[in-house]
Amino acid sequence: MNQPIHAQFSAPARDSSIGGLLLESGKITPENAERVLRMQKELGIRFGEAALKLGLVTEADIQQVLARQFDYPYLQPGEGKYAPELVAAFQPFSPQVEKLRAVRSQLMLRWFARGRKALVVAGVNPGDGASLFAANLAIVFSQLGENTLLVDANLRKPRQHEIFQLSKRQGLSDVLAGRAELDVLMRVPSFLSLSVLGAGTQPPNPQELLSRTSFAALNGQLEQQHDVVLYDAPAHTVGSDALAVAARAGGVLLVARKNHTQLADIHAMSEQLTQGGAQVVGSVLVEF
Repeated sequence: MNQPIHAQFSAPARDSSIGGLLLESGKITPENAERVLRMQKELGIRFGEAALKLGLVTEADIQQVLARQFDYPYLQPGEGKYAPELVAAFQPFSPQVEKLRAVRSQLMLRWFARGRKALVVAGVNPGDGASLFAANLAIVFSQLGENTLLVDANLRKPRQHEIFQLSKRQGLSDVLAGRAELDVLMRVPSFLSLSVLGAGTQPPNPQELLSRTSFAALNGQLEQQHDVVLYDAPAHTVGSDALAVAARAGGVLLVARKNHTQLADIHAMSEQLTQGGAQVVGSVLVEF
């Protein structure tokens, strides 16, 4: 009597080679991959170089899969439906993003390497570009492999759900009011190390909510669960919301707009933050 044959099949491991990633992303077809392999063998060159010679992919395609090989995710223009101003996502090798990485390095040395995990990003006036800067800064931290959380603490005019094209649902205000739990955190699909906590339901009392002791407890929880927690705070001239958030996070990065923000206003904001017990870690000048 024949014995039954038991076989166990498992899915093949994910192919992280240039060819495998080009196939997975749909940049080349299996038939074209065979053409590339033949040329690669004949000329003794790399797969990506052969694919370029055959005109099957672009240099941008090769750069993108190389980035995936080295766990440095970024997007092609138009991909993901995010705001095009997210230069860290779409133009990671541009001079602008090099400056962002320089800011990241300074913050790592001056703040996060000292055991701190939370930082507020705030501008003096609405329109200074603080929200967009905070979003790009969160991306470059996530690209470093840091488990990064971006919190939209602007409960008056939130922007992060628009920048990242996230559903406008419960968020920070709801958690502080006891109406939601931390499962309202949203992962940003294109960046595995990045999450966003949206502003949530617009409350009638934003300053009072941000001044509650429950915010200090929440910040403690968020710090335990993440390597970097960035707060996008309302502009200083809108009210005292930024001061309340800064008191919980402990540190602030000031954002000023070139030919727009007054130097006297920056000094006044810095003094108020210091008097409130927060440390001004640094300042950046943006231009747009």
